[in-house]
Amino acid sequence: MLERRVVVVVYAGAMALDITGPIEVFDTANRLLTPSGAPYRIDLVSADAPLVRMSSGLAVEASPLEAGQGPIDTLLVPGGWSLGEALRDRSLVSWISGAAARSRRVASVCGGSFLLAEAGLLDGRRATTHWAYSEAMACRYPDVTVDAEPIFVWDGPYVTSAGVSTGIDMALALVEADHGAALALETARFLVLFLKRHGGQSQFSAVLEAQLADHPPIRTAQEWILDNLHNPLPVAEIARRANMSLRNFARVFRREVGATPGQYIERTRIARARDLLETTDLTINQVAARCGFGAPETFFRSFGRTLGLTPKEYRHRFQVISPSGLIDRHHETDRSPV
Repeated sequence: MLERRVVVVVYAGAMALDITGPIEVFDTANRLLTPSGAPYRIDLVSADAPLVRMSSGLAVEASPLEAGQGPIDTLLVPGGWSLGEALRDRSLVSWISGAAARSRRVASVCGGSFLLAEAGLLDGRRATTHWAYSEAMACRYPDVTVDAEPIFVWDGPYVTSAGVSTGIDMALALVEADHGAALALETARFLVLFLKRHGGQSQFSAVLEAQLADHPPIRTAQEWILDNLHNPLPVAEIARRANMSLRNFARVFRREVGATPGQYIERTRIARARDLLETTDLTINQVAARCGFGAPETFFRSFGRTLGLTPKEYRHRFQVISPSGLIDRHHETDRSPV
C-alpha cells in the first residue's frame, strides 16, 4: 500500500506539543481514511535516541537519525526551549539540510523554523515563527522574509507555523492538501477542535492586539481610538487629544507603536471586526459600521487585503457560536479590539 512517510526530528528539550500535536492529526486522519487513501507512516528520529526527554519531562521514543534515510514525504522539525543548543549542533543542522533534499515538503512548528533557516532552506522565502521570536529570526536570517502575523505560511515545499498549537492547524492543512477538505474537517471534528483555522488567521491574541504604549500621550491616543472605532478618526483630532502637534504625534506614535496612526487604526478596526464576525450575528454591513468603515466596500477591501478572506468567508470558517445559539456580546463595553 502506498504510504506517506512523515519523519519527525526529535531533540532533547524540544516542546512535546510541537511533536505530538501534528502526530495526532496524522494518526487520526489515518483512522478516518477510506481504504483507497494513502496513510501516514510516522517515524521519529533523533541523535539522542532511543529515549529523548522533552522540555516538559516527557520522554519520547525515537530511532537513530540513520533510520531517517531514504525518500521522505514530509519532514517535520519542532521547536523547543533548547532551541539554542539545537542551532549550535552542526551535525543536526546538516542532517536537516540533507533530509530536506530528500523530502517532498518540509514543515516546522514554532522555533523549528530557526533550524530550517539555519540550514539555509528558507533563504529567499517567506516564513513565520512564534510572535515572540519573529524579530530575532528576522535579524539572524536577513535573507528570510519573516511574517509574524499568520498562524502558518506555505512557501513552495516549505510550511512554517507559529507557536505550539498552530502545528495542529498546519497538520490539518497538510491533510487537506493530501486528501481533501472533507477528511481534514472530519479529522478536526474528531479531535474536538472548534474550527479548522485558515493559515491567514492572525496568531496574535486579544491581549497582544490590545497592547498599549508606555508613553502616556500615545497610550491616551490608543485608548481613545479603541473607544471610538465606530466614528471617523482623523489623525489631526487624535493628535489634538494627545496634546501634540500632528507632525510630532505621527513621529512618536510610529516609534512607540511600530506602525503609523493610519495603519494602527485600520489594524484595530479589522481586529474588532473579526471579533464581531466570530461572536455575533450582526450583518456584514452592521459590522462594517460598528468598526468605523465609512462604506461596506471599504471594509471588504481592507479585510481582504489584511486576511486574504472576505468577511463572509471569515465568519463561515471562524464563527465560534452558531447564530441560533448565540451569546449576545455586541453590547459589551470592553475596549479590547478583538
